[in-house]
Amino acid sequence: VQLQASGGGLVQAGGSLTLSCIASGRTFSDYAMGWFRQAPGKEREFVASISWSNGFTYYANSVKDRFTISRDDAKSTVNLQMNSLKPEDTGVYYCATPAGQYYRGSYYDPREYAYWGQGTQVTVSS
Repeated sequence: VQLQASGGGLVQAGGSLTLSCIASGRTFSDYAMGWFRQAPGKEREFVASISWSNGFTYYANSVKDRFTISRDDAKSTVNLQMNSLKPEDTGVYYCATPAGQYYRGSYYDPREYAYWGQGTQVTVSS
């Protein structure tokens, strides 16, 4: 399984960015996808996730109502639309996916995700 994230960059506070992650190596629609981020000196934290076949979405409280996760199974892609960005959203953003199909565990726990992309840097200036 390979995950390739893109779309990061430098944006002013209040701006928007859309991250994308393309997956390969297995049937994309059967697997949940998630986004995590890591700021310098901090632990990796959950941002958002989406269950297989667009069943359910989950968000960290800090990004709820500002970020939207979506998936396009035909393109094996998961997107993260980020609006109203804040300086505290700065970090490296990683897409990830669990090992098992039809996952129903804890979407918030990074230990549940077996495969990770390389990360894309998001910097929000004040």
